[in-house]
Amino acid sequence: MSNTRFATAVHIMTLLAKAPHEWLTSDWIAGSINVNPVIVRKELSELRAAGLIASRLGKDGGTTLAKSAGEIKISEIYAAVKNNEVLGKKNQKPNPACPVGKEINNHLSMLFEQTELLVKSFLGDKSLKEFTDQFD
Repeated sequence: MSNTRFATAVHIMTLLAKAPHEWLTSDWIAGSINVNPVIVRKELSELRAAGLIASRLGKDGGTTLAKSAGEIKISEIYAAVKNNEVLGKKNQKPNPACPVGKEINNHLSMLFEQTELLVKSFLGDKSLKEFTDQFD
């Protein structure tokens, strides 16, 4: 499981929170994360669709937070970029003749759902501001 979408999104949002009155470009953000700007633009698209950021095009274009860092929850960032299960995927076609294989995905579904609830509960109401305040 090498999905870095959440880490990238939190990095982006932290940069934006640290510069609340600036419009940061995807190239500048990518330089901080040390990734290709295309990756940043993909995540910006998801964050924009979730209403967490605002962007503008043109010479003076860039991205900024759509609301204050105190109003943005880390759980909202997680929900905006989540594209797979925390624990990965279930086995596609376990053996239905096996006593474990025929029931494994039902039991895994419950385990996956409970884990997802724990993640969301942990992230809960932690604000982007609380996270950002850890940085100089």
